[in-house]
Amino acid sequence: MDNLVATANMMADAARAAILPFFRDKTLVSTSKEANGFDPVTQADRAGEEAMRAVLAQHRPDDAILGEEFDTIDGTTGLTWVLDPIDGTRGFVSGTPTWGVLIALNDANGPLLGLIDQPYIGERFIGFDGAAEVAGPAGTATLQVLGDRPLEQATIFTTFPEVGTDTDGAAFKAVAEKCKLTRYGMDCYAYALLAAGHIDLVIEAGLQAYDICGPIGLIEAAGGIVTDWSGGPAHNGGRVVAAASQEQHKAALDILAQYVND
Repeated sequence: MDNLVATANMMADAARAAILPFFRDKTLVSTSKEANGFDPVTQADRAGEEAMRAVLAQHRPDDAILGEEFDTIDGTTGLTWVLDPIDGTRGFVSGTPTWGVLIALNDANGPLLGLIDQPYIGERFIGFDGAAEVAGPAGTATLQVLGDRPLEQATIFTTFPEVGTDTDGAAFKAVAEKCKLTRYGMDCYAYALLAAGHIDLVIEAGLQAYDICGPIGLIEAAGGIVTDWSGGPAHNGGRVVAAASQEQHKAALDILAQYVND
């Protein structure tokens, strides 16, 4: 595992170096992946993923790669690197430091390793083999989720107030109404805060595998839980609930159950 962790860190270093020159650069140009909406992609997204793929080509050429910006590469080892060079491109183009680089290493059952890197702040969260830590300006610290507590004491996050479909939004609202504090717009940084023991729940919908595999690997290593809204595996994306522990997870699923078939 040490070699795999070293590779993940090399990829995160390479992505930082490729992406940071573009952040808050007023000449940065973004284009939309959607004809009738705004789902931005920038040169920074592509440069970050290219930098990570170059590391893998040198150090792990036989592993598969699933990335947001470029074609999937098949491998022969049974391991797949899942890459999102900038999770939160809307935040990136807005100048907010809540976007991040996501890296996961999956086997057939899901993530073995998860990494969330915030290059501008200089924080890197990584989880593997049942242990998680953060390294940043304040030094290095072990990560541990909050543990069990009731919803009325909980802090819940999601990225967009509308969450996804009207049904998804209603489902999130039904859980959030039971919580103490609701916050929006943190992209992948919300999952890092959950792993670090600051919040209780993240509920989202419409995710892709590259949006969630990194957070799953990190949160599970810190003692948390990430599933779909039915309590099943979430590493393929879709509707996701991440929880600090069993109590918050069960309480959220009990509320979400009425929406899972809609």
